[in-house]
This record gives sequence, C-alpha cells and structure tokens, in this order.
Amino acid sequence: MACARANPVRTTIDAMITLRKSSERGYADHGWLKSFHSFSFAGYYDPAHMGWGNLRVINEDRIAPGMGFGTHGHRDMEIISYVMSGNLAHKDSMGNVKGIPPGDVQRMSAGSGVQHSEFNHAPDATTHFFQIWIEPNVRGIPPSYEQKTFATSEKQGALRLVASPDAAQGSVLIHADAKLYSGLFDGAQSATLALDPARKAYVQVLRGSISANGQALATGDAALLSGESQLKLTEAHDAEVLVFDLSA
Repeated sequence: MACARANPVRTTIDAMITLRKSSERGYADHGWLKSFHSFSFAGYYDPAHMGWGNLRVINEDRIAPGMGFGTHGHRDMEIISYVMSGNLAHKDSMGNVKGIPPGDVQRMSAGSGVQHSEFNHAPDATTHFFQIWIEPNVRGIPPSYEQKTFATSEKQGALRLVASPDAAQGSVLIHADAKLYSGLFDGAQSATLALDPARKAYVQVLRGSISANGQALATGDAALLSGESQLKLTEAHDAEVLVFDLSA
C-alpha cells in the first residue's frame, strides 16, 4: 500500500483546544483512491493520532469513476458515511443495496460481523466522501443499517443532529456514546453548542473556513476540544462542518 506520511506535528493553542491541520493528516494515493487519514489507519501509523475519545477513524476519500472497495468485512464498529459529491453505491450481506447521495447520512452497525462493498459507478465523476468509525458501547449485536436524508435548510446556519445514541430529532441511531452534528455556515451565521467539560469534542471542516472558539480553521482542518463548556462557531465562509460530542 503506497502511503506518504504527513507531518504529524500538532499546534497546541492551549490546554483545551488542539488544531490538526489538513496538511498534517496521513495520505495514501492508490491511483483509483486518494485518501486523507485524520487518525492512524492501514499503512498510516502515528501513535500521537490513534483517535479522539471514542472517535477512531475519519477518512476523506475520493474514488475514481468506475472504481471502489470490493467486498470486505467489519465487526463491532459504528460506521458512518457522509458524501460530499458524487454517489456512493453500497451493497452488504444484510441485503441492502443503496446509493448514498450528498445530503444523506448512512449508518452501518457492524456488530457481530458484516460484509459490504462501496463503489462509484459513475463513468465520469469522482465520489468524494468522509468515512467515520466510532467505537460502540455494545459488542456482538446483530448488524444493522440506516440511511436518512437531511435537508440543506435544516443545516444552514445551525448544527443539525444527524447521529445519536437515542435517534433524537430524527437522527440515525448509533450504538455509541457519541453525537454527530452537521452544519452549513456563511458570513454572519454562527452557532453555539453546549459541551460537557468531562467529555471531548471534535470539529472537522469539510469545506470552506470557520472559527471554532476563536481558532481559525480551513478546509480539511480539525479542532480537538477537551475541558470546554461550549463550542462557538463564527466567521464562516462557505463552510460545511461536522461536530462530534464524544466520550472521554
């Protein structure tokens, strides 16, 4: 597996917020797949970046036209796919055959074991998506699948809950002590999210730029928060973000 190891140095702003710059992520170029790894994954290993709380993987993947991941297995992991552009074709051993477009959130609980494949069937368009793994708080459960559409209007200028352990507000259900929010911000739009200082939070900028508690973030950047009582997102320019509320 070809993998160019990025500079893993983090810039510590204070004891509470750590910036993870886009350029510091691991990177793998397989020709048909170009992937940035926020945490150690496959051929990219960095003991300083093994996860954050129970968040284990955030991979930013671009799949070339007509290519994809062949059938492979997972177990005991909550897997979320979030598509930015193109369409991700999903097929699994539970009988699900789905296309995942932008605006949808797909959740697969691997549980006791599941086989699946992911492809970009478009002849002339790249599929750009984020794959997220969160460690479950229960193991060995029957595998399950869920997919929901969240309207742009629900995310514009707000943090929309899209995944939670109790399916609150119509979010997809994850078997993990975590919540995931999606938001779109531009100009004067802002949002504040109350945090438990005993927990951890993670902000991933998918596109554009935004400030998290006063720290400027650009496309691909992330902020790791601990000991904070709130997250405030401001100073946005065409930004799309994911925000995680995580167990410590």
